[in-house]
Amino acid sequence: MKAATFLAVALVLGTAACTEREQALYQGKAENGKPAYEGTGVSAFTAPGWTAGDRNSWEQELKARAQRGQNEYPRVN
Repeated sequence: MKAATFLAVALVLGTAACTEREQALYQGKAENGKPAYEGTGVSAFTAPGWTAGDRNSWEQELKARAQRGQNEYPRVN
């Protein structure tokens, strides 16, 4: 009886460990609740040509990055 209980518990824990976590839909907001286009305020994280706080500029930068394949390696000096 103990073996069957142990096997049942192991089976439940084993299947629970293999499940995928729930993925929340990204709403374009950072953890601090501000929209992503507001930026971080740190110039090292700002792409040239992008203006923090300007949603249109943010969307244009995302579109340009998608066309470049989002490859950040060419930007690194």
